[in-house]
Amino acid sequence: MIGSESRRWMRSAFLRRIVLALLIVAPTVLATTYMASVLPHEGGTFLEKAMVAVFAALFAWISIGFWTAVIGFFVLLVGRNPYALSRLCRDVRSPLPETAATAILIPIYNEEMGRVLAGVRSVWESLGRTGQRERFHLFLLSDTRDVDRRLDEERHWASLRAELGAEGSLFYRNRRNNRKRKSGNVADFCRRWGRAYRYMVVFDADSVMAGSTLVRLVQMMERSPDAGMIQTVPMPVNHHSPLARMQQFSAHLYGPLFAAGLHFWQLGDAQYWGHNVIIRTEPFMKHCALPELSGRPPLGGDILSHDFVESALMRRAGWGVWLAYDLDGSWEETPPTVLDEMKRDRRWCQGNLQHLRLLFAKGLFPAYRILFVNGAMSYVSALLWLLFIVLGSVEALAEVFLEPTYFGNVPSLFPQWPVWYARWAVALLASTAVILFLPKVLSVLLALVKKRTASFGGTGPMLASVLVESLAGTLLAPVRMLFHSRFVFVTLLGRNIGWDAQDRGDRGIPWGDALAAHGIGTVVALLWGLLLFAFNRAFFWWLSPILAGLVLGAPLSVYTSRPAIGGWLRRHRLLLIPEEIDPPRELEELAAFEKAWRGREGRDPLEGLSGFVRTVVDPVANALRRSLVRRGEAVRERSRRKNLPLLEKALRSGPRALSGAEKKRLIDDPAGLAQLHRRIWTEGDLSLWLRKRP
Repeated sequence: MIGSESRRWMRSAFLRRIVLALLIVAPTVLATTYMASVLPHEGGTFLEKAMVAVFAALFAWISIGFWTAVIGFFVLLVGRNPYALSRLCRDVRSPLPETAATAILIPIYNEEMGRVLAGVRSVWESLGRTGQRERFHLFLLSDTRDVDRRLDEERHWASLRAELGAEGSLFYRNRRNNRKRKSGNVADFCRRWGRAYRYMVVFDADSVMAGSTLVRLVQMMERSPDAGMIQTVPMPVNHHSPLARMQQFSAHLYGPLFAAGLHFWQLGDAQYWGHNVIIRTEPFMKHCALPELSGRPPLGGDILSHDFVESALMRRAGWGVWLAYDLDGSWEETPPTVLDEMKRDRRWCQGNLQHLRLLFAKGLFPAYRILFVNGAMSYVSALLWLLFIVLGSVEALAEVFLEPTYFGNVPSLFPQWPVWYARWAVALLASTAVILFLPKVLSVLLALVKKRTASFGGTGPMLASVLVESLAGTLLAPVRMLFHSRFVFVTLLGRNIGWDAQDRGDRGIPWGDALAAHGIGTVVALLWGLLLFAFNRAFFWWLSPILAGLVLGAPLSVYTSRPAIGGWLRRHRLLLIPEEIDPPRELEELAAFEKAWRGREGRDPLEGLSGFVRTVVDPVANALRRSLVRRGEAVRERSRRKNLPLLEKALRSGPRALSGAEKKRLIDDPAGLAQLHRRIWTEGDLSLWLRKRP
């Protein structure tokens, strides 16, 4: 799979990464040496050695993001990139070959179907405008285990399919064994139908993509025979809480620099992020089966963050993995609250730490071994920051309580005076702040140069939004640090997590939940601050921004979750994004379809009945369910005889007397389901069945 074009970009990537390594190592050595020199004992004590070591790791870590943003700024400023895959796009109406059949996979698990199907319909309509819809099929791949939810999914899918006239293009499957979560869901599709499609586009349940973007992705694949995956940069949209608005604003203003920089360093060794990506199906099926890690979860068992590993396996097989950093028309939704964000990060943390076990897997490219470390550092760095702050606090208190040692173990005529160089420390802090905040300055500068400020509400509102986002982000950073530190710690202790559906609604966080989540951190920060204020006030003021964020954790969570405050920000033109200034048609349709869906559900006389009850009593839903059960006559007859006592129980006692397993047995028995429906209406007690859900 390594042609002349691949050799060319691989040579460029190698040279670029040598430059990146030098840019990281040289400043890190200088800054670390400088750090040691400003400490009272110039890094001579065990405590100070530990501080210097942690500082070196953290400085190198933040330097990666800094240089990625800097090079991304120049890439976007120049605007010409010979390795950008967007150069391969033709007009979206240029016919795709018949062999370029593409499946759009939408894995779902206990999702709000109104939002999911509104997204499906938006993509369907957008594909229709390209004139190339016949090359795409959409698959709703359900892992939902709850019987009522599953039956609702089937009914809603069938309704939308009929409404769109998409009988041969929109499919639904609920798998019986939901092992390996999303990766297992996609693998099940590949085993069943993968050979029928040259490409597959993987979505999340909240993903939306313009039809023109989907066509361009296929064009890129068709003209890049060595590409195995092309990852888009999905932009967050559609949430209204202050936290979501800050994330959306950051992604739109700062994100392009980092995406362009990542592409510059990675080229064809990029990462798959799990969604909004096109994949060449055949090599994925052949090479990307995930191993099961030895040992017990959380560090053993099924790999949670499957995407990074699948891209590494695709690359090991010789196929390129690319980031289409300049391709627009790809969207997603982010967690709307701090607690929802942390719930997602808990899962990602466990998955990324699992990757460390693959560092020495046979045949992986060095770039992916580094990416595995980088992914783990996304969370381990929080624990290192916390350790650095704790060590600094211990050093500050030691100055007060411990008698200085003027003569060490080495004989000397002169004492060693512990000195704290305050001005040097300020200079070091300033240089670190430049590394953290200069990417934001470059993003603003690029928006000004490229005349994009109108997309953020104008120059004044954009600058005010940067200030709001930076202040709020500074206060939230210690909160995230504490959560992530705990996630790393408990994962290393062996505590596993479950699999919960993501809350995608703007509902806000109650005060009770916020206090329960942040209470311990608040108390610890208060005691920590009081101790420093009493015994080393100078260091207290250095640490006060971090302590303030921890003390204010609960109110920050509450107020950044409230859509009403987000609405106030929007009315005052703060934290605006381009999709709000000039909404794409796909997002307008998404909102309209979701609103129409809610209105239609409100007019449904059977609304409020559980999925199981509706399937039993509604003749249309009953017939649909029976049509989806594919069993031989012998199996059907055995099921009917086995389920006769269960059917009588349902008739006599109603649906509330049935367990989930019993409901599942009934809905998988088409003859029994038909008999139950007929007898309910002819001889049963309807009052037992027509009670609305609470």
